[in-house]
Amino acid sequence: MMSASTSQGPRDTQSPIDDQSPSKKKAEVTIIGAGLAGCEAALQLSQGGHRVRLLEQKPEQRTPAQNGDSFCELVCSNSFRGAAVSNAVGLLKEEMRRLGSFVMSIGAEHQVPAGGAFAVDRDKFSAAMHARVESDPNITVVVGEVTALPEARPLIVATGPLTGDALAADIERLIGTGALAYYDAIAPIVTAESIDWAKVFFASRWDKGDTEEERTAYVNCPFTKEEYEAFVQAVVDAKKVEPRPFEKVKYFEGCLPIEVMADRGPKTLSFGPMKPVGLTDPKTGRWPAAVVQLRREDAAGTAYNLVGFQTRMSWGEQGRVLRMIPGLENAEFYRYGAVHRNTFLNAPELLDSTFQLKSADGVYFSGQISGTEGYVESAASGWLVAHFVAERLAGREPVVPPPTTAHGGLVTLIQRADDGYQPSNINFSLISPWDGDKLKKKPRNEALAARALRHLAEWGKSVGVSVTEPVPVAEPVVEEATGDSPPAV
Repeated sequence: MMSASTSQGPRDTQSPIDDQSPSKKKAEVTIIGAGLAGCEAALQLSQGGHRVRLLEQKPEQRTPAQNGDSFCELVCSNSFRGAAVSNAVGLLKEEMRRLGSFVMSIGAEHQVPAGGAFAVDRDKFSAAMHARVESDPNITVVVGEVTALPEARPLIVATGPLTGDALAADIERLIGTGALAYYDAIAPIVTAESIDWAKVFFASRWDKGDTEEERTAYVNCPFTKEEYEAFVQAVVDAKKVEPRPFEKVKYFEGCLPIEVMADRGPKTLSFGPMKPVGLTDPKTGRWPAAVVQLRREDAAGTAYNLVGFQTRMSWGEQGRVLRMIPGLENAEFYRYGAVHRNTFLNAPELLDSTFQLKSADGVYFSGQISGTEGYVESAASGWLVAHFVAERLAGREPVVPPPTTAHGGLVTLIQRADDGYQPSNINFSLISPWDGDKLKKKPRNEALAARALRHLAEWGKSVGVSVTEPVPVAEPVVEEATGDSPPAV
């Protein structure tokens, strides 16, 4: 099953939990993976008096992306992204602070200047998280590669996007062959309000659908011949993010990056995701030379994804090239496209709203293997799963945070079934839309944040979770991603 040795240190001393009579001892929880999700979950459970066995392969073995032996290694960047609550990730971080997140509190101790973002000294942060876990008397760290799921329950699997092949195969044995994905092919998402609606039209191909809503399910961005040719050339010329050596990406013909198709010839995209066949532009009465289709991302229609537009263009290049699409000249992006190695579950099919496997009581998944994308989202899901596990161990059925909160938005993410589940960062399309007076973007986002924090406090009071008083936050800053890397894994 696994070659393991128990780490030595302060955590091996007798804890107050061990002094209690057996009838009063709280249950032990097993966690696989000492990344952001696993460590946040372990520390939260320990704080509640639970004993935790934390299984971690470092320092015996690392994933290809890892360079150090400390827990919570930040492998891609040192940024936890925007600090202001007027963007969704800033709101999520503020909720985490109020819920007592260890990742947020230790991150704050090692913060470095980063303009409107919250960034940390990655080495000091990881070392501090490692030391905090190692010194916890309720946490026993077991070192060694885990190649099969332990029988112990409750079990939290927080093995990240580069879960080892042997363990991934054993997970598939439990959940069903083909239920794990090994590569992310993520299409960009734009905000609805940034679309120039005068330049686009609603239609389904060949007017398919039994209802008017179905027949107008897609937003279509029509190209002239000249616009299409210029766009294809820009895609070909754009700077790309090259696969890292360990990824060995094998593209699927049905899910190719747009630049791979463009390299095959100038007309390839017009026979693929940009085909205009069956889409009549009401302004001309003809099919355009090419079309980019947008599909609604959420029920309220606050965001749309670019259908079939997975790409390895750098973020800065995506911002430039994708704004050449008619109607998207001023597009604001909730998410940029990406294609990279990422092992994750089909969460809407496999997990319930508490991140527990529907087919196996007591088995939970947390972090990026569940489909949360990014450092902050992974840590927040660790908090959520720890709370859900603790509630069930106390004999209570968990109550999930309201969908008006960012934590509730992470629950919405893993429950949102569509044509193909894709991991995602937190964004306002995952949070219940604003239902008050019509507001412009910045004041609306601030109102959404104020509502979320109010509802989080009300939820905490109703379920017995401590939610602290507000803390000072940075002035609202709306940031544009301009880096050359795909989303952090």
